[in-house]
This record gives sequence, C-alpha cells and structure tokens, in this order.
Amino acid sequence: MMVEYTSLKRNYDLYASEYEEAALRVLRSGWYILGPELEKFEEEFADRMGVKHCIGVNSGTDALILAVRALEIGEGDEVIVPAGTYIASVIGVTENKAIPVFVDSDEYMCINAEKIEEKITEKTKAIMAVHLYGQACDMDKIKKIADKYSLKVIEDCAQCHGASFENKILGSWGNVGCFSFYPTKPLGALGDGGALLTNDDKLADKLRMLRNYGSKIKYHNEIEGVNTRLDELQAAVLRVGLKHLDEGNKKRIEIATMYLNGIKNLKVKLPALRESGSHVFHLFPVLVDDQQKFQNYLLEKGIKTQIHYPIPPYMSACYRKYEYSWEDYEQASYIAKHEISLPIYSAMPMEEVRKVIECVNLY
Repeated sequence: MMVEYTSLKRNYDLYASEYEEAALRVLRSGWYILGPELEKFEEEFADRMGVKHCIGVNSGTDALILAVRALEIGEGDEVIVPAGTYIASVIGVTENKAIPVFVDSDEYMCINAEKIEEKITEKTKAIMAVHLYGQACDMDKIKKIADKYSLKVIEDCAQCHGASFENKILGSWGNVGCFSFYPTKPLGALGDGGALLTNDDKLADKLRMLRNYGSKIKYHNEIEGVNTRLDELQAAVLRVGLKHLDEGNKKRIEIATMYLNGIKNLKVKLPALRESGSHVFHLFPVLVDDQQKFQNYLLEKGIKTQIHYPIPPYMSACYRKYEYSWEDYEQASYIAKHEISLPIYSAMPMEEVRKVIECVNLY
C-alpha cells in the first residue's frame, strides 16, 4: 500500500457529481468572468466568515499584494512578517516595494507575538499574521500591539479556512484577511483562486477596483489597477466546497487527533496546539532530528511526506539583499531544517492513517 501525501482525485470524488453540475452550469451559462457565480460565492463566503465583504481574485498571492496596496503601503514602508512562512506572504510586501521585517517563530510555528514590538519603527505600517499550517496566531496580542502603534493588520489565511481564535473566525480579526483557494487547501478550487475579506466599506470598494483595472465601470479607470479576478468556473466549484468545508475540517481534525493520540515515538515532536485558538490541520507538521533520514525511512515504508518550508524567506536568493543568515532567526531556522509534514487530507482512508502511525512509531 502506497500512502500518498495527498490526493486531489480522492477529494474530488467525494463530491464529483456536485462539482460537475456546477461546472456545467457555468459552461452552459455563457458568462465566465465577474458574473452571478462569483457574486453568490462572495456573498456566501463573507457570510460564512462573518464579515461584510468578500472580493474574489486570481490567487492567494494576488490577495496579499492587493491587501498591502489597498492599505497604501509602499516604497520605504515596513511590514512585520513571520520569519517562518511560505514566501508568498513576503511577496505581498515586496511586490509593493515595501520592506519585510522578520520576526521569529513561536512554539506553535506561527509568528512570535512577544517579539513583534521590538521590531516596530517609525516606518512600520502593518503586521502580517500568517496562520500557518491551519492554526491561529495569537491575534489578541497582535491586535493590542497594532492598536497601540496605530498599525494595520493583514491576516494571511491561506491555510486556515474555518479556524478561529477565541471563537472569532480567522480572517475577521484584521483590517483585511487574505485567502488562497489552491486545490490542496481546506477550501480548494480546481485551479488557482483567492479572496480578500474585510468589514471596511471603502477598503472593499478599493479592492474591487484594484482587481479590475482600477475601475468600477468599464473604461472608467479611477485608480491604477490590475487584472486579477476569480473566474465563474472556480467560483462555482468553490460554492460546492464551501458547503462541505466544515465536513472536511472535521475529517482532518479527526485524522490529526489520531496522530496526536497514536504517535508515541519520542524522536518525533508533535505540533503544539494553542488553547485559545482552533486548528484545522491543513498540514500536520512534526519535528525530527534528521529530516532527510526520516523522510527516506517513511518513503521506504510506502509513505510520502513533504517538507514545509526548507528555505525560509529570509534565506531565499531573491531576498539576498537583506543580508540575513540562518542564525538570525533561531526558531524559524530550526523548524525549516527539522519539519516534516505527514499525510493529511479530507478523503484520506483510515487504514492509511493507521499505517502512518504504525511506521512512525517503529522509526
């Protein structure tokens, strides 16, 4: 038995008839951009997340870029970002010619809120909270710091669809929440897709213009915008996925609970869970002494895994100009060199989960 890291085909098969019905509905409609499916998805997703506005865009990365731009953060401005994250979070800052200021990870593999304040300068304009792996950052602490220094808060919710902190849904804490609908995400499209959430009416209007050439009315370009729109087909597919989001989250939490209770190998450090927040386990990251040895061992046993993220943004070649080293962020560097993600997805069979547990315990 080969245990795949994930299976998009299995996820699709769970609701295949619904996906196909949605796709055919769009194809037969003759309306493929900025139409009724997008409007309905934006209404439904905003309602599910408890905010006033949802703006669908082409990807989670575009959502981050537009969020920074809409908040008028630009050249020479600084944005606090986690040292341990996927590079897309930082691209949202640097694509606007702003400067990322990195903060080390905490024990939950998110930004360490206790270390944010020491990085704030007169150039700081915002804090980006990335709810990595599906778990909430310490949003209470982050919001208090932001309020103290009059900073904006951008939530990167690419991996946490449906998770919460202190019973408040993630994506509704900050000035704007940015979501990815990459196919592997808890709410995934059948291609690229993303969205922004906000309760700010003016910000929502600006974001809608930014995604559509800077216009509300065709040929009336009020601001400098771009073309980044969530198309009708993906919106229709996402409406299906949204109906089953809680069901999928429940299944991944069930698998994660089996891992947490079943893995007894002391050589494998299990993820810490924040008591005041929830975790939807987009990924299940563990830490081991020898990353490559452990990955090779599991592969020999027929279990595929992934590493997230072996080259943190501050060590990426594209950001060499900032002159950071591995030693600058001890916890984030440790995670990058020791993290392995075990298989977890909503359609994963339980016999495969049990095989993973058995093989990890025998390592």
